[in-house]
Amino acid sequence: MAATGKAIDSNEPAEAARWKTEWLPPFLKYLAHERQLSEYTTRNYSTAIDRFFRHLVKGGSWDGELASIVLRDARDFVIEEQRRVGRVTLRNYASGLKTFFKYWIRQGVLDRNPLDGLILPKPAKKLPIFLTEKQVVSLLDGPIKLLESEELEPFQAWRDRLILELLYGAGFRVSELVGLRYGDVSFDEGVARIVGKGGKSRTCPLGRMALAVLEKWKGEFAPSTKFDDFVIIGKQGRNCSARQVQLMLKRYLRLAELPMDITPHKIRHSYATHLLDNGADLRLVQELLGHSKLSTTQIYTHVNLGRLKAVYNQAHPRAGEP
Repeated sequence: MAATGKAIDSNEPAEAARWKTEWLPPFLKYLAHERQLSEYTTRNYSTAIDRFFRHLVKGGSWDGELASIVLRDARDFVIEEQRRVGRVTLRNYASGLKTFFKYWIRQGVLDRNPLDGLILPKPAKKLPIFLTEKQVVSLLDGPIKLLESEELEPFQAWRDRLILELLYGAGFRVSELVGLRYGDVSFDEGVARIVGKGGKSRTCPLGRMALAVLEKWKGEFAPSTKFDDFVIIGKQGRNCSARQVQLMLKRYLRLAELPMDITPHKIRHSYATHLLDNGADLRLVQELLGHSKLSTTQIYTHVNLGRLKAVYNQAHPRAGEP
């Protein structure tokens, strides 16, 4: 379970201790066990709630009851927070708070959500950052290059190659990758069955190369391949963490002379963009990514449109200024 914030200060008012001890812990338990949200999302929600209640306590007028929180309190919080965090973070805070209050409505503690009617600043539209197909090939070649130069031993080289192939070849989130078990994989069908955000399951084709590397890894390097054994492990047999994958990626980005701000999630962006570039249907890509809403997937069509316009402006004789 994610941390619930700083330790309770004995000098804090009683209402501050109450929300930390009575209201937040059961909500976090609900997120982890019923909603099955990722540790990352749970931590972000916890941070939002922590900051909101600290804002209320600091204001000095809150009486310590959930039912006394009103829309104005939420508006004041947004006004204060937008001075220090970006619009996307602010909207994530609001999402966490809305979910928190909805939980206590279902528990019969509240009869309304104080964030109903809250207007948030619209986030600036950003196109996802992705690698070109040529850059991806250079990245994927990294582990075997280090193996051939004897800078890596076979176990690590093929484990790292497998990580990169699954991130790009199957479009996994990093949390899905490190949680992958052999029981999730159908080698005959060449697919993995993944439980993603919110407990939503989907089937991911692994791709010819990713499946070949996985079979080599399973046959030559995995100490155990029972149903519940993790696929991505370290030398001691323990499953790797998301942080270990992120750090591993940095090594191969540096080797391939690629931007160091590329993350596992941006490789997922590359996976989606390349599918659409090569003619995949948008709704199919939505299903492969596990997006609940088509609008989440549609951002990749903007990438394609932007590239089309760039090519047109560069190549067409009538595209320039009149």
